Amino acid sequence: MTLRFAAAVLRSYESRFAVEEVILKAGPVEGEVLVRIAGCGMCRTDLAVRSSAGRSPLPAVLGHEGAGVVVETGGPHTGLSTGDHVVLSFDSCGRCGNCLGGAPAYCDSFAALNLFGGREEKAARFTDAAGGALAPRWFGQSSFAEYALVPARNAVRVDPALPVELLGPLGCGFLTGAGTVLNSFGIGPGDTFAVFGAGAVGLAAVMAATAAGAMTVAVERHPERLALAERFGAIPLHATSADLPDRVRRLTDGGARYALDTTGSAPLINDALRALRPTGHLGLVARLHATLAIEPGALDRGRRISHVCEGDAVPGLLIPRLTGLWRAGRFPFDELIRTYPLVDIDEAERDFDAGRVVKPVLVPEGSGR
Repeated sequence: MTLRFAAAVLRSYESRFAVEEVILKAGPVEGEVLVRIAGCGMCRTDLAVRSSAGRSPLPAVLGHEGAGVVVETGGPHTGLSTGDHVVLSFDSCGRCGNCLGGAPAYCDSFAALNLFGGREEKAARFTDAAGGALAPRWFGQSSFAEYALVPARNAVRVDPALPVELLGPLGCGFLTGAGTVLNSFGIGPGDTFAVFGAGAVGLAAVMAATAAGAMTVAVERHPERLALAERFGAIPLHATSADLPDRVRRLTDGGARYALDTTGSAPLINDALRALRPTGHLGLVARLHATLAIEPGALDRGRRISHVCEGDAVPGLLIPRLTGLWRAGRFPFDELIRTYPLVDIDEAERDFDAGRVVKPVLVPEGSGR
């Protein structure tokens, strides 16, 4: 088998994406499936490759919020069949203690499998049109493309009646925000929750908290994002408000029981800690790029802080839960999405960087509805 198809290739840490022909020289082996991509979300992690200090190998096809249709399987033990609609999520080994313990986001091989080149098995089968090697696989997918060859482990079957071209962000960005609320915190009716940063992850957290029956405050500096958070059930609060922690405490009757920071901003992280009630829990999802100085008193009275990866999710469990909430009108993630043809990936990135779109989704030619 030789399959030629279009993909967005990042060739250097200084360059833009270039949509070009790539070649897959062999089909799926045992444990893999070949997926025709219907849509792939763009995530900040994709764009952060440019500042990875050379650790993420290039040239590469990025993209890790893919969804599409299985066109070939590597055997009967994948659990998937040709024609299945799937959402693609992060890769994990399935063998280490954390994977076996139901925590694949903390897989011992997470960084190697997802960020630093992917699985090495048969790596040479993926090349550019001239035969030059491409990085084997990004996040088990490399789904800024018309096709992706993925481990069946990170492909989650979904109902074919769903709009598959829009579902990809449920595999990472929306999964992270909603999973932090539903899994990491276990938020339920009557809980109080504050989210700092109302991008894709933060707004997914707002939707999930509202669906769970929590009282939610959203802190954000962009008025249009605050308006979205309010539409999804949160009390909006501008990030530059005076006495921000005190205002959150007043709104939540003594402090939020849970808070999520999506910004990585040290001042906002300290504000979030001070906004917690005693024994409250702050989760961080953004990667910190400098030493985090905790202000005196911010961690007093049993407050705690932890990092959350991929919403502590088992994708095969959480993704069906989120699609069920969407069908019930309680998780309207599609309202955050704007689609772009794959060939317009640079326009999508510019709009994303400028804040004109919450979640760009790239649709290969001929895919989608």
